[in-house]
Amino acid sequence: MKYRRLLLKISGESLAGDSKRGIDASLVEEYASIVARLADNGHEVGIVIGGGNFWRGRTGGEMDRVAADRIGMLATVMNSIAITEALTRRGHRAHLMTAVPMPTVGDPVDALKAKRYLEDGHVVVFAGGTGNPFFSTDSAAALRAAEINADIILKATLVDGVYDKDPHVHSDAVMFKELTFDEVLERRLGVMDATAAALCRDYGQKVVVFNIDDLENIIRVAAGEPIGTLVR
Repeated sequence: MKYRRLLLKISGESLAGDSKRGIDASLVEEYASIVARLADNGHEVGIVIGGGNFWRGRTGGEMDRVAADRIGMLATVMNSIAITEALTRRGHRAHLMTAVPMPTVGDPVDALKAKRYLEDGHVVVFAGGTGNPFFSTDSAAALRAAEINADIILKATLVDGVYDKDPHVHSDAVMFKELTFDEVLERRLGVMDATAAALCRDYGQKVVVFNIDDLENIIRVAAGEPIGTLVR
């Protein structure tokens, strides 16, 4: 295999389906099926899920940013519970860790325990973002990847990769096959927020940005197929 230990970053919106809000149970099952196949193929899988299908910081309007971000953290926990349950129901060992203390829901995030779970074949789902306001789930993915020494972050998006400008707006947008994080930061390409990009750069973390319209792309990228944009 190309990448043994993976950190899969899934957007919350991708769990909502056509309704654009909440959780589409059939999509959760599809994701669980793909993740189970990754584990069966010998990959060690960590997951970070956003919460945009329930709540985003801007949803709060005039609400204090700290309060709005805390609600967003809880949204990621709901999505993480759904994925963990779907995996467990399939007979796969899945373990939920949350940065927001919830002892009846999951264990606190612990990098050493997480690595032991991964080595034993468990899928580890990291909920609650970083546990702090003002940080995105992209930053959480970069942080968890560094903590577990992931070989790569698989960032599933709604576009084929990283473009020089928004491909939904500009028909002449050009997709990059490979970039450095310095280029991402200097050109403000929007792969992920600046904090996440700087963390990945400083800790030598690689990221593949690819289209999630076809969930099979997760399997292909994990196996090393040249899909999307590689940022290193």
